Amino acid sequence: MSSKETTLSVGGMTCAACSSRVEKALAATKGVTHASVNLATERAVIEFDPSLIDVDSLAEAIRDSGYDVLDIKGEEDERYAAERDAREVERLILRRRLMLAAALTIPIFMLEMVPMMIPPLHHWLMSVVNQQTLWLVSFALATGVQFGPGRKFYAQGIAAVRHLSPDMNTLVMLGTSAAYGYSVIATFLPRILPAGATHVYYEASATIITLVLLGKYFEIRAKGRTSTAIDQLMKLRPSTATAIVDGETTTVSVDSLKVGHFVRVKPGDAVPVDGTVTDGESYVDESMITGEPMPVQKNVGDNVVGGTINQSGSLDLRVDTVGADTVLSQIVRLVEDAQASKPEIQAIADKVVAVFVPIVLVIATLTFIVWMFAAPAPALTMALVAAVSVLIIACPCAMGLATPTSIMVATGKAAEMGVLFRKGDALQTLSEIDIVAFDKTGTLTEGKPQVTDTHMLSGEDSTTLLRWVAAVESRSEHPMGRAFAQAYDGKLPEIEGFKSVAGHGVGANVEGHAVQIGSARHLNQLGIDAAALEPKAEEFATQGKTPVLVAVDGVAVAVFGVADPPKKSAAQIIKQLHALDIKVAMITGDRQQTADAVAKTLGIDTVHAEVLPDGKSKVIQALQASGSRVAFVGDGINDAPALAQADVGIAIGTGTDIAIASADVVLMSGDPRGVPNALHVSKAAMRNIKQNLFWAFAYNAALIPLAAGVLYPFTQTLLSPMLAAAAMGVSSIFVVTNALRLRRLTPVA
Repeated sequence: MSSKETTLSVGGMTCAACSSRVEKALAATKGVTHASVNLATERAVIEFDPSLIDVDSLAEAIRDSGYDVLDIKGEEDERYAAERDAREVERLILRRRLMLAAALTIPIFMLEMVPMMIPPLHHWLMSVVNQQTLWLVSFALATGVQFGPGRKFYAQGIAAVRHLSPDMNTLVMLGTSAAYGYSVIATFLPRILPAGATHVYYEASATIITLVLLGKYFEIRAKGRTSTAIDQLMKLRPSTATAIVDGETTTVSVDSLKVGHFVRVKPGDAVPVDGTVTDGESYVDESMITGEPMPVQKNVGDNVVGGTINQSGSLDLRVDTVGADTVLSQIVRLVEDAQASKPEIQAIADKVVAVFVPIVLVIATLTFIVWMFAAPAPALTMALVAAVSVLIIACPCAMGLATPTSIMVATGKAAEMGVLFRKGDALQTLSEIDIVAFDKTGTLTEGKPQVTDTHMLSGEDSTTLLRWVAAVESRSEHPMGRAFAQAYDGKLPEIEGFKSVAGHGVGANVEGHAVQIGSARHLNQLGIDAAALEPKAEEFATQGKTPVLVAVDGVAVAVFGVADPPKKSAAQIIKQLHALDIKVAMITGDRQQTADAVAKTLGIDTVHAEVLPDGKSKVIQALQASGSRVAFVGDGINDAPALAQADVGIAIGTGTDIAIASADVVLMSGDPRGVPNALHVSKAAMRNIKQNLFWAFAYNAALIPLAAGVLYPFTQTLLSPMLAAAAMGVSSIFVVTNALRLRRLTPVA
């Protein structure tokens, strides 16, 4: 079965039950293999079989469940802009509904509540206007609120009931309808009510709707701030560029540029596209892409990333990528994918929310029944107040926002630090890691080894030998090979029959001689006696240098010492990981003595040396088998199996190469300092999520009994439905505001 993935923007969701209903509707649609709906991002990510269903039918399934689908086409930045515009329209509509509701509610409140609090005013008002007239005025105003600004609660609440999936709208609809309906009966048919039960609650129904709208308005404003990082990334992309055509410059739209075109970037301008410098030199600020504050020098042949800022000199560029293929677009896509995915902790919350609203309806019904039989007169009135309070205060908005808002802010903040979480669940898994295992070369070390020592057996010409070794190693892709190529500054001879044995060594014929290069193990496997070189090799290894043995025509003749110095930040990174109670391991193909020397210098806990490339994943498996949760840090290419095997794969990327499929986390700066930063963000995010979930659940657990009236025997008062509505709004705003605290995170490395 072929599978395709699409993302649809969903409008109208207000709580976790809403997103759950959309998810269930999609999952029940024929041809859909998986659906994930995120309340905070308001997106549905759907995997489906295109031979059974198309995107239009998926959109129709969402609409049938009672929600809107934004018709958005084009590139990712166009989609994001359209979604942002749609959210702004939603905010303006909500503000108009709120203002109208407030304009109609305030007079009701003044007529009903203020005179009750000021008895002389009440007596004066009754002498001027009779009670029935006041009730009729309140009825007219409350009806305007109930079926004007409150009409949407009915539309979505009824749709939820029809789909047997009641949500926040259902609770608000039932609660306000009960208060409003009871008041209408008291106004126009008072005789059918028990004696002493003729009361109106127009101010309660209208105020509840107004306060719920006020809470949603503050919530939508706060939610808009959670996507600040993506907003900033989007703003980096300039709309115009200075194109070079036939030697002349002209201003063109960035969208009109094609691969192979040439552009000029003046000092202070944003780089419009990903490209290669063809002329000029300058320093470029790449901080928004890599998280690194220091500008990077760019010369002819260097790559530059669209959205970065050219600081000093003028640069001419050849356009390499445009549109969705640019690094900036990839970053935005990765961040949004992470924000849309669900960690395990969210799945637990979703299961609770799925049964929460039906349970609330049962509790509200039982509350009404108990008060009807156990309350003093007027029992009907008290039963109504208690049941309405339960319905209103239990809206699960806060529960639905607890996890996705924190993920949105955390992944966005991580992106500002140059750390890209490709999957939201990696945020949770990384916070539970026990061991961080590093590949050595290019990760903890500079990855630019240098030939530091040479030991020749008597009778050999060191210059000739180095020339031969450099010629053979020039064909190798290993960083060690580049060290020899750089060590000989001259013309290299042609070679024949080049062979490479991964993790062991290389060999070729040079000027009529068979040259073999590698470890002692490699030479021994070829039947070459390397015993005479091994003492010196051991000495180099104990000094932290990698011994590279050379044999010519089957005879071992020399050993070179090659040092790959640790990155300046490596030792500090290990200390920071230890401070987080994380053990550090190093996995390398180097000799044990060399690896031990590096580990001792950096303070690494465990060393796994002489490991072949395909053996790294087995080392990860062994660590996992011991009960540890392991993160592996590698370059994302040679280390793909280990990255995939680890609980969290962390790839050392660069600003121009981030599409590393085997990794869960990508460090844009190419520096392992991103590892403690990633752990710092993940741990802070999980603390934040747990705080949100605790308060969301604690809020409902504590206030539902209060709303039901458990304190009435002690206080002789019931919780007002209006206070219940205010408390519901405050809980959602608290959760979003708490998530926004993650924006204050600063790098630890």
